Order: sequence, then C-alpha cells, then structure tokens
Amino acid sequence: MPGAHSAPALKEVTMQPLEHASNSELLAALGGPRAAQSLMERFGGLSPIARASLDELQQLKGVGRARATAIRSAFLLAQRLSQEAYRESPVLDSPERVAEVLREPNRLYTVENLQVLCLNTRRRLISVENVAQGLLDQVLVHAREVFAIAIAKRASAIILAHNHPSGDPSPSEADIRVTRDLIRAGQLLKIEVLDHIILGHRTVDRPRDYCSLRELGYFAL
Repeated sequence: MPGAHSAPALKEVTMQPLEHASNSELLAALGGPRAAQSLMERFGGLSPIARASLDELQQLKGVGRARATAIRSAFLLAQRLSQEAYRESPVLDSPERVAEVLREPNRLYTVENLQVLCLNTRRRLISVENVAQGLLDQVLVHAREVFAIAIAKRASAIILAHNHPSGDPSPSEADIRVTRDLIRAGQLLKIEVLDHIILGHRTVDRPRDYCSLRELGYFAL
C-alpha cells in the first residue's frame, strides 16, 4: 500500500544517460528528491500521478505550485507527443493498433469515455471523437449521435472504444448490448462497425491491457 512504509531517500539524477534513470530519478529531476519520494509514496506509479490534479499534487510534502506545474506539464507533454506521432493517419486494421492510438489519452480518464474512431475506405483514421461520458449502462447512447459524427466525417466505417478506469477491460453486459445495437444501426446506414475496443491496465497476470469484442465473438448477431 503506497505510503505504508517510507521509501529510501532519493538522490538527484546522476550524470548517467537519462534513458537509464529510474522513474523516481526522473521525477526527482522534475521536482527534487523530496517531491519524488512523496509522489511515489502517495501514488505508487506513473499512471496515478498522471491523473492527479494540480491541487492534489500541491498537497504533497515538498511539492509547491511551481513543482506541481512542472510535473503536470511533463505528463501532458507525453500525452501530446503520443497523439502527435499518429498525425500521419495510421491504418487501424487490428485491435492492437487501435489500442496503440488510444492508450495514452485514455490513461488519464477517471470515468468511462465512449469514443468513435472514424475510418476511410482504406481503414485509415480520420478522427477520434468523444461521444459520451460515464458508465455505458447509465449513459443513454443514441445511435444518431454516433452515426451523425461518422456521416459528418464522411467515414465508411467506425470503431467503438471506451476505457474501464477499474483496469479490467472485460466487457460488461451493457457494453455488449450497446455494441450490438450500434452494429444493427450501422447495417441500416451502410456504415460498418468494425470493432469495439475496451482499454484497461496491464497487470502481471493480464499482460494485454485491452480486449476486442469482435475477437470475443460478440459481433455475430
């Protein structure tokens, strides 16, 4: 449990290449050893730190507003770098490629976000659009909202995606129900729903941080 035991004091990053530095050493370079130790004790890893707000960061020992801003800025730059790498319109022809595009943006979400990936006839990404926020069994997802986006973007096909903040990407009954409703609507509009990807977190026992409802067999109506 983070914070249960005090971590050993951290030293400033040495002259070794930054690529070889530990997470704690890189955090120390941003905010100092005391701030790095507080961050790792409180959050335990990089993903929870990335989701922390400025106010949450400033409450930690050794982290003032300037250091909190520097830490928050570093994670936001990493997120934007991940997005920038895909401006050449990637071909999304596998669940893994979809996960590669969405992994970093979704890592920061603390609630479920339903997204629609619009694709052209060659399965190249046109855009990623957020449609709804909250649990899918509590948010009324209208087919017209999903496909209005696809039509406006002149998409020939779409991929649905959302995140599970709990970390477990296994689909719920609501996920399956919403997916099948949207598949049927797409068939009427001649806009194919290619897949529904759910993103979670990797664990030692679960090395893959996403699942594909098509791979699981839920696209057979």
